[in-house]
Amino acid sequence: MLTYNFEDRDCPIYEYVYKCVKNDILSGRLKPGEKLPSKRSFANNNGISTITIQNAYDQLISEGYVYTLPKKGYYVSNIEGMANPAQTPLDVDYDIEIPQKKQYKIDFSGNEFSAENFPFSVWTKISREVMTEKKEELMNVAPVCGVNELREAIARHLRSFRGMMVDPNQIIIGAGTEYLYGLITELLGNDKIYTIENPGYKKLAMIYRQREITCKYAAMDEQGVTGASLENVKTDVAHICPNHHFPTGITMPASRRYEILSWANAREGRYVIEDDYDSEFRTEGKPIPTLFSIDGCEKVIYMNTFSKSLSPTIRISYMVLPVKLVRRFYQNMSFYSCTVSNFEQYTLAEFIMRGYFEKHINRMRLYYIRKRKRIIETIKQSILSDKCEIIENDSGLHFLVKLKTDFPDSKIENELEKRKIRIRALSDYYFEKNEEREHFFIINYSNIEAEEIGPFLETIEKVLSEN
Repeated sequence: MLTYNFEDRDCPIYEYVYKCVKNDILSGRLKPGEKLPSKRSFANNNGISTITIQNAYDQLISEGYVYTLPKKGYYVSNIEGMANPAQTPLDVDYDIEIPQKKQYKIDFSGNEFSAENFPFSVWTKISREVMTEKKEELMNVAPVCGVNELREAIARHLRSFRGMMVDPNQIIIGAGTEYLYGLITELLGNDKIYTIENPGYKKLAMIYRQREITCKYAAMDEQGVTGASLENVKTDVAHICPNHHFPTGITMPASRRYEILSWANAREGRYVIEDDYDSEFRTEGKPIPTLFSIDGCEKVIYMNTFSKSLSPTIRISYMVLPVKLVRRFYQNMSFYSCTVSNFEQYTLAEFIMRGYFEKHINRMRLYYIRKRKRIIETIKQSILSDKCEIIENDSGLHFLVKLKTDFPDSKIENELEKRKIRIRALSDYYFEKNEEREHFFIINYSNIEAEEIGPFLETIEKVLSEN
């Protein structure tokens, strides 16, 4: 008969009984096939209720440690091969280190946004209205492409802001562009060769390689990536940023855009992924027409995100697929679930449809134009002015500064990092070192203030002088 001491237990009685019987089974004290005492006799022997024993037995049965035979009773299951916790050494090291972002006094390479610039009051107001008025819709499972209201809002925004005539059903919503890259590779095929610009966004290469996809690099000139360079690497898919290329800031002219489209049209199976990540922040004139809007052969996949225009923490991105590809997407990949919550989708849809998004973009564009001018003027009037040259491409939220020095970029970066100043060189973004340009450094000004950078410019000048 099983007898246990209930005085030192630290859990409900039924759970304590369950644990005791389970441990006896794992330790071998109770053998496979051995009959366990009935609920009544077990309860009477330990001075507890039969309901308590029933609950313990039910848990043991559900986990497979015990089985029951009708009108015969409860028996120990055969769990041969299951590890015995009493004999297994507990040497697991739970000192798990999560990579932490380094802290700097100033980060000229960061892309954070000031919380003061997010429209919290409007967003909160719309969120409350959505919660009140769309209870049914919020509980419905969204289709793979995202809720229709948000796709219609995006289609209207693209039509008015980017001149793109897009059907809402061509738009696919996803939690960040990285997720959408994965959908694209599945849609087009992992066997294709993908090419990114050199220099370019290195995270793209890491994403493609993580998916075991062949990733190559295409050379650029002063107008962006060339059709000849794409031919040279024998690629199938060109992933490019024709507007505000990162990190050079180049905006591809119309002639080069048609050259890229000609390359794509020259062979079946070629596609262009157009990453339009910060097109809203063109500092002068109207936005340049997208590749998608001048593509007559359905070769361009357009991608954009709200991470730059609203906040990096709003993980809502979208892609616009050509009609042929979107049909294939719905045929082959409609089993996927949309990765953005309905709450955020309906809130963002209302934010766009009511005109708040356009007002926010206009306000932020003016804010960044003024900030950019102040920062550039601060640099020109600083002690660093004689040792640098500012390269002002129409590059959205960053520009380049060329430092007049003969020392390697890495040495300058390291010396500044010792002083808690982070700055990235253009040369860091080249995939092939023999083509890199040295002494060009990136100034991302989205979260820095002109009034604060004076002492840091002096430090940079001091590092250049000391070395």
